[in-house]
Amino acid sequence: MYIHAGNNRIIRTRDIIGIFDMDTATMTQSTRDYLRNAERDGRMINIKEDIPKSFIVTKNQSGDEHVYVSQISTGALLGRLNSEI
Repeated sequence: MYIHAGNNRIIRTRDIIGIFDMDTATMTQSTRDYLRNAERDGRMINIKEDIPKSFIVTKNQSGDEHVYVSQISTGALLGRLNSEI
């Protein structure tokens, strides 16, 4: 199964580790450090056209980890996930 994460980006649901709200998750220094390191290492993929509302952490079968930054809210993304189940 797949989820549309915004801006014509499709993510395989079995690769999703977590979906996080940008406002609440980035309140902690450790999350800000994680996102900064993901960007520095080239693992961050911006799929937003507007203000970022969420980020999706994925890890595929090869062990490659990516962070997708989306303008879609966590509620909308979770609703899309639940409609696929």
